[in-house]
Formats: sequence, C-alpha cells, structure tokens
Amino acid sequence: MSTTRPYPPGDRGPEPSGASGASEGGVAATGASGEGAGAPSGAAPPQGGPQVRRLSFEDESGVVPLARDFTRQALYAWGWLPAASADQRAAAEDVLLVVSELVTNACLHAEGPDHLRISCDNKVIRVEVADRGTGQPAPRTPHRAGRPGGHGMFIVQRLCLDWGVVRAPGVSGKTVWAELGAPA
Repeated sequence: MSTTRPYPPGDRGPEPSGASGASEGGVAATGASGEGAGAPSGAAPPQGGPQVRRLSFEDESGVVPLARDFTRQALYAWGWLPAASADQRAAAEDVLLVVSELVTNACLHAEGPDHLRISCDNKVIRVEVADRGTGQPAPRTPHRAGRPGGHGMFIVQRLCLDWGVVRAPGVSGKTVWAELGAPA
C-alpha cells in the first residue's frame, strides 16, 4: 500500500540530496549522468553508497521509451544486465516495467514528469519520478481486472518492496518512489 513517508522503515535512512538538481558525486543532472557508468558486468555497487543516475525530461518527447532506455543503460552499468539467470532477467524486467508505469502515470495524471532518478545499492533499486501534479497516486478502486487501464499502481504495488509519495513543503508537485529488491 502507498505510504507518505520519505523512506521505508528500517535501517536504510533517507536518500542523499535527491532533489538538488545534480547526481551525487557532483555530476550534472542531464542525460545519462551518474556514477558507475563504466562498471563491468556483474560488478556490485561500491561500498561507499548507492550509485545514482538522473534524467531530466525538460523539452523531451517520447518520455516513456526514453526513461526505459535510460534505465536499461543503468542496469547494464550496474551489472543487473545481461542477466545470468531467469530470476535476474525477471528482476531487471520488473525495474523497467515499474519505470514505465510511474512515468506513464506522470504523463496521464500529473502534467508530465520532470525527472527520473534511479539509485542502486547492494540490495535495492530505488526509482523516483518527480512531477508537478497535485494528485495522490493510488490503485484504482474498484479494480477491474478484465478492463483496460487503471492497472499501473497495482503493478507497482505487486512488484515493489515498497512505494510512496514525497512532497516538499511549499513546492508544487511530488515525487513518487518505488523500491525493488536486487536479484538473488
């Protein structure tokens, strides 16, 4: 179920400076920025913290395929792809599907996405989609399994460890986040 806490319970703590307009490590916030771009396949993220990439959607069209391609590149850089097993392949496909659903929801219900931020540590990938919308995402009720549309947040809810919404006081819009577990 949706939460409004800025991070899931437990020992993970808050994400570092996600709304600053730059990736951690001082890399510019446009295009395929982030650390670990040259990491060999199968490499684990560094122990110093999560690897982060941020994509701005300013003046972009075709944002859903753009977001999927950007995420796929990050998954290759972080060693999630190419997948060595069916479970690893399924985990990577789940990340791509969640990115598609969150960006699509921002397009349909929230005046379009502002940016996508993805981060990876040894256990979790966190996907964040910021938008200017005022609505609150939630699984549509009643859910009609046989009908088209209205399934996006059910998909996110089923695939993710947790998801929620963060709003900054005095700022319009929100960030919808979701976390998925790393493949075994």
